[in-house]
Amino acid sequence: MSSARLTIDLDAVAANWQRLSRLSQAETGATVKADAYGLGAGPVVKKLAGAGARTFFVALAEEGAAIRQALGAGPRIFVFSGHMAGDAPSLRNLDLIPLLNSAEQLTRHAESLAGHPFGIQLDTGMNRLGMEPAEWAAVRAVGLPGAPQLVMSHLACADEPQHLMNPGQLGAFLEMTEGMTAPRSLAATGGMLLGPDYHFDLCRPGIGLYGGAPFEQAQPVATLSLPVVQVRDVEPHEAVGYSCTWVAPRPSRIATVAAGYADGLLRTLSGKAILWAGEIPCPVVGRVSMDLITVDVTELDSDPVSLDILGPRQDVDDLAELAGTIGYEILTSLGNRYRRRYVGAPS
Repeated sequence: MSSARLTIDLDAVAANWQRLSRLSQAETGATVKADAYGLGAGPVVKKLAGAGARTFFVALAEEGAAIRQALGAGPRIFVFSGHMAGDAPSLRNLDLIPLLNSAEQLTRHAESLAGHPFGIQLDTGMNRLGMEPAEWAAVRAVGLPGAPQLVMSHLACADEPQHLMNPGQLGAFLEMTEGMTAPRSLAATGGMLLGPDYHFDLCRPGIGLYGGAPFEQAQPVATLSLPVVQVRDVEPHEAVGYSCTWVAPRPSRIATVAAGYADGLLRTLSGKAILWAGEIPCPVVGRVSMDLITVDVTELDSDPVSLDILGPRQDVDDLAELAGTIGYEILTSLGNRYRRRYVGAPS
């Protein structure tokens, strides 16, 4: 039995980065944390570097290893989690730049990696990572151990353009960085779409690179085809799948495809998702199980070899809406059992 096939269009990733980059006069970097949102950090960053990206962002120092190996020396790699205990060897050996989130991290960095580049992350109201105004004021009063490579914050509601948090956080960021000469960054994908007031010196798009909302002009990046293991006839009133949640209302042809929640296809898609045979929709029936999904293919003229769950007729945000989640979770949940194929990979 062949495995499910995940096709990643690297040309689309590069085109999305270039389109976003044209929105701003600032430098445009790229957020490639979580293995480039589940699509493969190595191929993705090579393609982005070829398109012109020179600054990259990861969540953890450990993630920086794959990025540095793919890029070699030169491009900057920032670490959102900052300088955590035990990070010094990775930060030093891989030439990673921690975005320090607290006075404690600042002290740790100064003591263990004196002279090594760093950035600063500020909390402008999201209450997640970064120094709050009082802590930041105290740190500035004592003095930084050098010039930061970047001072950044993160918008909580950038995907809602009218949300009052956006101008509120912008104002807080301006106030907290007043008088600084270091480069500043506030905007990820959603922030870039809010306009130039949010762009500052560096933008760091993430989900928009991979075809997700709120970047409506994004080209789709991922196609996921699931192989059909078996097709069977089901008579009226016969049940399909665990707990007998679907009962055939008519004579039906049911295809069982090789993928399930172990592969990132969430159980909440049970009875909701649509798979596609070309332009013909085929509804999921019964429950999504660990390794298998059952699909009604009665309307097809012949038994399919495979069915698409991501493709031209259904993108990551369409699937996420059916699952009651967001495109980020769909992408980053895509499992390791998929046979990955890259289109447009750098030579």
